[in-house]
Amino acid sequence: MSNDPLHGKTLQVILEHLVATYGWEGLAARINVNCFKKDPSIKSSLTFLRKTPWARTKVEELYVRSL
Repeated sequence: MSNDPLHGKTLQVILEHLVATYGWEGLAARINVNCFKKDPSIKSSLTFLRKTPWARTKVEELYVRSL
């Protein structure tokens, strides 16, 4: 069994957990990216995060801290 909390977690699962935990406003307050501020959705955020490694890293780090 892996000790990596991200092991087996898709970006969508991570993002859904964070939205459930913090809401879009709370997420935008913690990670300053427009996809969380302006008309946020899981789909648009996933598109952005898959193309933007630094933002994805921040999302993954927040997820690990939120566990």
